[in-house]
Amino acid sequence: MAAYAIGLDFGTNSCRSLLIDLESGRELGSAVFPYPSGEMGILTDSVDPHVARQNPRDYIEGCEVIVRAALEQARERVPDFDPRQVISIGVDTTGSTVIPVDRCGEPLAFDEKFRSNLNAHVWLWKDHTAYVEAERISKVAREIRPEYLAKCGGTYSSEWWWSKIWHLKNIDLEVFEAAHTFVEHCDWLCAVLCGISEPREIKRSICAAGHKAMYHEDWGGLPDKEFLSKLDPALASLRDRLYSKAYASDVAAGSLSAEWSDRLGLHQDVVVAVGAFDCHMGAVGAGVKEGTLVKVLGTSTCDITVADPNVVDVPGLCGQVDSSVIPGLVGIEAGQSAVGDLFLWLVKHVVPDSYGGSVQAKFEAMGERIEKMRPGECGLLALDWNNGNRTVLTDVRLSGILLGQTLHTEAHEIYRAYIEATAFGAAKIIERMEAYGVQVDEVVTTGGLSLKNPTLMQIYADVLGKPMKVSFSEQTCALGAAIFGAVASGFATLERLQSRLVRYHSREYVPSDSNHVIYQRLYRLYSQLHDGFGTTDWRGNMGNVMKDLMDIREDVTA
Repeated sequence: MAAYAIGLDFGTNSCRSLLIDLESGRELGSAVFPYPSGEMGILTDSVDPHVARQNPRDYIEGCEVIVRAALEQARERVPDFDPRQVISIGVDTTGSTVIPVDRCGEPLAFDEKFRSNLNAHVWLWKDHTAYVEAERISKVAREIRPEYLAKCGGTYSSEWWWSKIWHLKNIDLEVFEAAHTFVEHCDWLCAVLCGISEPREIKRSICAAGHKAMYHEDWGGLPDKEFLSKLDPALASLRDRLYSKAYASDVAAGSLSAEWSDRLGLHQDVVVAVGAFDCHMGAVGAGVKEGTLVKVLGTSTCDITVADPNVVDVPGLCGQVDSSVIPGLVGIEAGQSAVGDLFLWLVKHVVPDSYGGSVQAKFEAMGERIEKMRPGECGLLALDWNNGNRTVLTDVRLSGILLGQTLHTEAHEIYRAYIEATAFGAAKIIERMEAYGVQVDEVVTTGGLSLKNPTLMQIYADVLGKPMKVSFSEQTCALGAAIFGAVASGFATLERLQSRLVRYHSREYVPSDSNHVIYQRLYRLYSQLHDGFGTTDWRGNMGNVMKDLMDIREDVTA
């Protein structure tokens, strides 16, 4: 008898579904719902560019639309398809995406009193208004609870749970006091599907709790009241209204409620797995395992791998959390703040119209030219920090550098230098992991850039000196969510489902030994700039860098 699973992926601008046959791995249905509120689904503030909020009603409306659309596609493709054979739903979302809710688990944004108040809406992951609170959290933790920071790379972020909640209290006490508690998007949506209205009964995600809320079983879960009181007594009081236990995504959050069974056209026996964050689910959908780093290549990057539970804490990473990716292993997260965004900035603001009249035309023209170039031929070197550095320096106040320009420098050469810079940034992440015993043998990529830009992929392979594979599914996050839903239902083990459902494109990018040698020379110069401009303990001068770049260019063009 056939069995199907649904994965729901709630991203920054839209949500999408994936309906998959658990026996064959065939993707039978998929739909996308762009969030209608705000600008591309984001509620902004013209006065403060750091504000990024969302309307929780978009999630509810979108969930129904994408599931029903996927089911309809499956009916068209499989004549005997029966929705009663759907056994599970898995959910992934962005994070830390925080929702203030009342005693019944309803978002405050649903209350007429707060409907027009941005502070009562969902605090999207990319909201950076809490940077002051984040700095204070890091400072206090270094003084009295350094173990808290050891699991999140040494610095707490303005994108994360406690920063946002504390900032809400500091700017809008009325909303803060109206909130009975706070829930991550991935936890709240699963509770909605299961009809859970009591916040204390929601099964919270270990992925969200561990990576963003400083949760760890070694210190009893969430940060203790003494630490929170040092920040603000209101946070210490809130702790009693949060949670004491978090779960991996192989655990069932519940089953579909009668209401959502009717809304989706599915049976009430459908199991809903505990939710998690998109990139962590995406890593599962891309076949993550020990020795495999999954790199989500998009506007920014998110790097996910797993390691033995005994791995030491790695400074500079975004987090190390038991069972946040694969149950029983430590999930390790890192990333870069600007990749696709960096290239798009270049095209929109620097590349002349002689390359083409549209953004796409300019990218295509530059791509054709850089494909024929050798490493070091452009004579340029860049630091990829135009949106700060996420890993390994964790400093949002760093900015970009482009070195080696002459009166003959052309736009496509800058484009290649930026691609190489992001590859060097990726190498820094892997270098840091390997220095602390985290094994990286291969890199699997997913996301638009990995499918559309083969020149970039080859450059990455040549810089990293490691083979690069591309995930076959264009929806690895939703696929990972579907896999976990099936695991939580008891259908099969995670390992078995990954071996059956995860596939890769036939082309594998193998590093060129000769190109890797040249890139090692360039990487040493990148590291010199990286440490010189990104750290306070570097000592030396930069007098060699420009001339070394010229030497490398002369060597490769001779």
